[in-house]
Amino acid sequence: MPNHNTSKNDFNSADVSSANTQTTKQTLFNQRDDINNPHTADTDGNEQTHFGYKTVNKAEKQARVADVFTSVAKKYDIMNDLMSFGIHRLWKRYAISLSGVRAGQHVLDIAGGTGDLAKVFSREVGKQGHVVLSDINAAMLEVGRERLINAGCNNVDFVLANAETLAPFDDESFDLITISFGLRNVTDKDAALKSMYRVLKPGGRLLILEFSKPVFEPLSKAYDLYSFTALPVMGKLIANDSESYQYLAESIRMHPDQQTLKQMMQQAGFENCDYHNLTAGIVAVHRGFKA
Repeated sequence: MPNHNTSKNDFNSADVSSANTQTTKQTLFNQRDDINNPHTADTDGNEQTHFGYKTVNKAEKQARVADVFTSVAKKYDIMNDLMSFGIHRLWKRYAISLSGVRAGQHVLDIAGGTGDLAKVFSREVGKQGHVVLSDINAAMLEVGRERLINAGCNNVDFVLANAETLAPFDDESFDLITISFGLRNVTDKDAALKSMYRVLKPGGRLLILEFSKPVFEPLSKAYDLYSFTALPVMGKLIANDSESYQYLAESIRMHPDQQTLKQMMQQAGFENCDYHNLTAGIVAVHRGFKA
């Protein structure tokens, strides 16, 4: 992989592959993944948060989310196509259209998973630009690494990173930061937004593509019925994992609505924040800028 100065401790492919192997051998978060976990029994005590509809200690949520994505990593892309009937590709395309990405820029795709956005950004920033695909989960990052390397994306680095701290990255390192369908899985979303603000350059922008709250009540009821019946069944048939897709449906319902997330971005320091509802609010793209 190319050697850039954007991150302090890029992991090479052998590191990611090793971490991926370790992840599959145990049920909870492996040490490499949660080395920067800010939530422990010592720091948070018995303070609680949600994992879907369940209530868990903050120190446990990161491990539980890791188990979900380690389980579904290999089937992640095909399940996205099935669950959204392929519409997720249009949602991502629209988010990219709002990015303003230009040749030579530095882009960070947080919770980038299998690399849908990073692949496009790699082409847009060109040889003089640089893209970092980061994820907290080694199994997901390995899938993205293999996919982008096979696609010839030689201006992309792959970094294990926690969205709450973004510890590998220096202040004011990126022109554009994106997080696509990942923020709802973060334990402390306010901390993550502040970290994104920290590593963004002045004048840079943040894009958040995430499931949100439907604005049309009849659609909302049909969407609930589909989410809590069809998704777990598809998860069982395709990925042999119904529980992870039950969590998916629950995590969407627990995520802040459009206006609340906009206010959270403003509180983190972002300016000119707005959002764009897609598919009647099932998904929304939030945008904010660093002055």
